[in-house]
Amino acid sequence: MTASPLDNLSAQTDELLATVAAFDSLEQLVEGEPFVTGKRSILSALQKSLGQLAPEDRKDAGALLQEARRRVEAAFDERRATLTSAARAQALEADRLDLGDVVVAQVRAPYTAGHPGIVAATQRQLEDVFIGMGFTVADGPEVESDWYNFEALNIPPAHPSRGMWDTFYVDLGEPETVVLRTHTSPTQIHLMEAAVQSGTLPIHSVMPGRCYRRDTPDARHLAAFHQIEGLVVDRGITFADLAGVIDTFTRAYFGADIQSRLRPAFFPFTEPSAEFEITCTLCRGEGCRTCSQTGWIELGGCGMLDPAVLEAVGIDGDEWSGFAFGFGIDRCAQMRHQIADMRALIENDVRFLRQFS
Repeated sequence: MTASPLDNLSAQTDELLATVAAFDSLEQLVEGEPFVTGKRSILSALQKSLGQLAPEDRKDAGALLQEARRRVEAAFDERRATLTSAARAQALEADRLDLGDVVVAQVRAPYTAGHPGIVAATQRQLEDVFIGMGFTVADGPEVESDWYNFEALNIPPAHPSRGMWDTFYVDLGEPETVVLRTHTSPTQIHLMEAAVQSGTLPIHSVMPGRCYRRDTPDARHLAAFHQIEGLVVDRGITFADLAGVIDTFTRAYFGADIQSRLRPAFFPFTEPSAEFEITCTLCRGEGCRTCSQTGWIELGGCGMLDPAVLEAVGIDGDEWSGFAFGFGIDRCAQMRHQIADMRALIENDVRFLRQFS
């Protein structure tokens, strides 16, 4: 009678179970796993040898082998859980503090009161500047419908300009109908709708808040960032009014020695449109890493309201005109305090935060 490769299966299984029980650390468990349940184990070798059996014997032999594997794997998982629990308890014991140590630490280093972060403080400073220029402050939701975030701003579905915003979509309603707002511009639509319904035109308002885009963080960009948007809707508004507001703001906030400039650009919701840049406050226009050696830092965009945007909210473009602008609060903080890398704003380094208390 031909010997079966599984003749010693019972003894081999008992040997594996004894090996598992002998593991006394997670490190030994990890090192031994390939030889107990992995490809280098005797069970895997026996699995390959089943081909030597007659076809009518393979089913029963396979069932025996699978039962042995089940027992070994169950013992292995149980041992892993036991060792993991022991390691966790050991780590907790090592981290335990004596209450007397805590009291001494409190005496030596008392807790200090917190203070607004640099971005929050910058937002309030910006609001104060614009309030001094005659603007009111408005707020809007951070989760918006596609209509408010895009369509009402002259950005219909599948429009090529949607590629300008890397959008986070919310799993709510129909696919790609609810978004984390990519800019604070949707608040403009809310304001204009409310003004039309209540008959309270004109509008002179700024709208600060948090926005979200799928940007890779770098020296000048963050995925969750803050903008402040401005909106003016009135009779007889021209591009000269927009340029005057930008220049007045720049000098009031950054100082008289910082210049602003407008460069032609494209935005679907304004026409004509421009990018708003200021002298780099780190290098004073000489060129550095933060400004990509140009001497200028882009704060945001601006332009005259596109007639399609006024039409979307029911404002007569023949009677009313206006402009909008928006720029980064984080970028303003970076330029105001000469921070070379914007990522410092989100790293929670106490040494950095204490500089702005």
